[in-house]
Amino acid sequence: MKASQPPSSTGLPGWVETAGRLAILSMHTSPLAQAGTGDGGGMNVYVRELATSLARSGVVCDVFTRAESPNQPATVTVEPGFNVHNVTAGPLKPVAKESLPELLGEWTQRVGQRISQLERSGGAFSALHANYWLSGVAGHTLKHELELPLLVTFHTLDRVKADAESSGSAFGEPARRSASESEIIGCADALLASCLVEEDQLVGLYGAERSRIVRVAPGVQHAFFAPGDRRQARKAVGLDPDAQVILFVGRIQPLKGPSLAVDTLAALHRRAAHMRPGVAEKSTKPTLVIIGGPSGPQGEAELDRVRRAVEAHRLDGFVRIVEPQPHEMLSTFYRAADVCLVTSRSESFGMVALEAAACATPVVAAAVGGLTTVVVDGETGFLVARRTPEDFAEPVSRLLDDPEHAARIGRRASSRAKAYTWRRAASQLWERVESLTGAELVACG
Repeated sequence: MKASQPPSSTGLPGWVETAGRLAILSMHTSPLAQAGTGDGGGMNVYVRELATSLARSGVVCDVFTRAESPNQPATVTVEPGFNVHNVTAGPLKPVAKESLPELLGEWTQRVGQRISQLERSGGAFSALHANYWLSGVAGHTLKHELELPLLVTFHTLDRVKADAESSGSAFGEPARRSASESEIIGCADALLASCLVEEDQLVGLYGAERSRIVRVAPGVQHAFFAPGDRRQARKAVGLDPDAQVILFVGRIQPLKGPSLAVDTLAALHRRAAHMRPGVAEKSTKPTLVIIGGPSGPQGEAELDRVRRAVEAHRLDGFVRIVEPQPHEMLSTFYRAADVCLVTSRSESFGMVALEAAACATPVVAAAVGGLTTVVVDGETGFLVARRTPEDFAEPVSRLLDDPEHAARIGRRASSRAKAYTWRRAASQLWERVESLTGAELVACG
């Protein structure tokens, strides 16, 4: 009987028909890794949720990442139709992202071999979807070897980060990154941009053809990220139910600006100290919760800057640093906060801002990149043009001092966030894959 047939290499029973098959490349970080640690962040969530939504719509998703431990199985079936393949390249241990280019050749070769094996046992792939420039390099090679369409999501762009670096921070990107991104963009059959801002960056900074760009905004898991009772949420995460809480979520690195969040808290405390006596009696000094871990070559140094800033501003007892949380647990922290602070120097989209908005928590964010599309200034949150603690403190203070206004902002943000779903993102991606089926592949220029 059919019911007794074993599962195929796709992770689905052999008799189940599929809509297609997608090879998703995510070399430097696994969708199963804890976001907020090491190189794990919004991209982990993006790959995992997109693959989940595609698999549930009938598209088999095989994600290829680099094995980091001898204890990792070669393949993990996350759910039917969604498999993660840990492909060995270099040492079976974590390797700094900056050193991964040296392992690209080996990893690309082995991924190609694994794809060929999977095709023989479970059916042909429809396309390659590379995430980040490292996987883009691998995808560029595999596109020509396997004659498959290549779709690329960069998540961050070197030339955008270079602009942020010129404004006061250094990120130590490999010298070859910008040139590699340019080559990938010239040969990719489709470029996925999270918003119009990123689309314009691809065109303006790299000369990408706009006709090959498709906008695929990330989604949010509304089953977890939704409004709720703030006091109960604070009790659940060990916060004073009567406190004023500001939340920062992100990897601890200069690009994300956690030390600026601490400086902003200090500016808020100074405001409270200088208020008129009648107002000061009613005011409280807010607490800052930072969720994240050190990331990248400057992560530990940035964590030291955060701690030094806490000490210099005498904020002991007002800053709580929390280790990275399972993604679904973040929703409780979002609901517990009065304001979510996003102080990034650059963001292609702004997943944290979207998740906070879905939980009806007002966002005060830097006016950079995709944050300018996620946050509608004055309507669903506030955008800050200058990177000074006082400029961030001003809208935060307004929200803390007027809870009714903050609640209105939060409700509008939550309503707008409902349009962002992973099902929609998966559908947009797959529509482009289907349009490429049988089409002539873009040739390297």
